[in-house]
Amino acid sequence: MLRRPRRNRQTEAIRNLVQETTLHVNDFILPLFVIEGQNQRVEVGSMPGINRFSIDTLQDEIASCVELGVKAFAPFPSIPDQLKDKYASESHNPDGLYANAIREIKKNFPDVAIFSDVAMDPYSSDGHDGIVENGEILNDETLEVLGKMALAQAQAGADVVAPSDMMDGRVAHLRHVLDENGYQKVGIMSYTAKYASAFYGPFRDALSSAPKMGDKKTYQMNPANTREALLEAELDIAEGADYLMVKPALAYLDIIKSLRENSHLPIAAYNVSGEYAMVKAAAQKGWIDGEKAMLESLLSIKRAGADIILSYFAKEFAQYQKR
Repeated sequence: MLRRPRRNRQTEAIRNLVQETTLHVNDFILPLFVIEGQNQRVEVGSMPGINRFSIDTLQDEIASCVELGVKAFAPFPSIPDQLKDKYASESHNPDGLYANAIREIKKNFPDVAIFSDVAMDPYSSDGHDGIVENGEILNDETLEVLGKMALAQAQAGADVVAPSDMMDGRVAHLRHVLDENGYQKVGIMSYTAKYASAFYGPFRDALSSAPKMGDKKTYQMNPANTREALLEAELDIAEGADYLMVKPALAYLDIIKSLRENSHLPIAAYNVSGEYAMVKAAAQKGWIDGEKAMLESLLSIKRAGADIILSYFAKEFAQYQKR
């Protein structure tokens, strides 16, 4: 036999030399959950090892992550029900929880990158990403709220706003609002292909943001569709997106690969709460090696073509890499 591929697998040193895909802490954005109060650190029951932090304890968590090399964060707010309304008014409150959290992070850690979430659902009394009228999600009216939200986040210090709502035309609207107000340097990471997935449950538990009626299938994408993701990407690029994102990651590796092959923009993938929770639950049962499963899952996302990975494993991976 002239060709024996096993020759390149003989030792660890040789395997490392020919390894095609590598993971580095610089590849990651760590999602974080922010809650009201002081000295609060509350574990998310469905996400072992993940906590909700008040703004003060959040600074300690970020400090420990920065020490490990994690320099990019995506905070998400858990808003009390009494502050939620039909129009998500609290989402653009300059003195609200989210704006204050972003300001405090940037004050204490000016060199980290903050990717802020632009979507109504954490602030909406309906639990949807848009304004609800007679059971319908209104697209164009929602854009006005999203614009106010993105501007408030930019004013607080966000480096990149990340619209996760899947409303048509939102990237162009946000770019216009930001530019009109002097925030040309603030980037947009579009949730380009966000699917109507069953893997979001633990996240919605963490933020108490599940829809109060119906589902999100009229705006989030059908899991059966691939070409539609290319259409969304084409529109986002034309509207001024700086990054394209696929969410979830593991069940949509083919979509990540497709976007990578059809765009020169950075491709991000969100390794979502349900994907994290499955690995953790199986590891706690002793059914799998949790660390090895984490590494294999993250590697598959990078191998598929993601430049950036949003993952609740980011800190754990950084600890692993430090060893």
